Amino acid sequence: MRTSIKDYARLVATTLPIAEPVYEFGALQVAGQEGFADLRPLFPGKTYVGCDMRPGPGVDRLLDLHALDLPDATAGTILCFDTLEHVEYPHRAVEEMFRVLRPGGVLAITSVMDFHIHDHPHDYWRFTPDAFRSLLRPCAQVQVDWAGREIFPHTVVGLGVKGATLDLAAYTREIAAWQRRWWNPKGRSWQTAIHQLTPPLLLDLYRRLQRG
Repeated sequence: MRTSIKDYARLVATTLPIAEPVYEFGALQVAGQEGFADLRPLFPGKTYVGCDMRPGPGVDRLLDLHALDLPDATAGTILCFDTLEHVEYPHRAVEEMFRVLRPGGVLAITSVMDFHIHDHPHDYWRFTPDAFRSLLRPCAQVQVDWAGREIFPHTVVGLGVKGATLDLAAYTREIAAWQRRWWNPKGRSWQTAIHQLTPPLLLDLYRRLQRG
């Protein structure tokens, strides 16, 4: 769980109508993230179910995103943060989350684009904003945003509403502030900032020269 994503989770919790139960897919708090990656305190008083394919801290149910062992229209709200890059078939996973989401429910997803390989236990994909629009196509209302340089963002976030539309004015206003806060995440080096500002063609040429 990155700090920017926990900040996004707080944004979702405070600007959207959060219906119960809340299901989080990818809830395992990996080593070193115990406690910090717990999103339950952001949704006080809500029935919250943490799901993952592996047991451990934060996991209430073991479920496979490719074939969720849940009835249709089970979840009021679904969170899937920085997990889809680790899912082999992300379209199938989002279709499954859409199936178990109740009409009028919210599906919030995040993932990476400009980010290092990180196996938990596998790392398959990097997503553009258009990729998230494709994933969220079944939803009646979709909003996709990103953090970082528009031409090469480090993070993509998406929101989908099933079978209905919501007033997203507060969410949209706070997303703009979130984008400003996380354009260059804290802890990223000046080399990373230069990387974000350099045209991809020049970066490719630099890498080729480095390889000889």
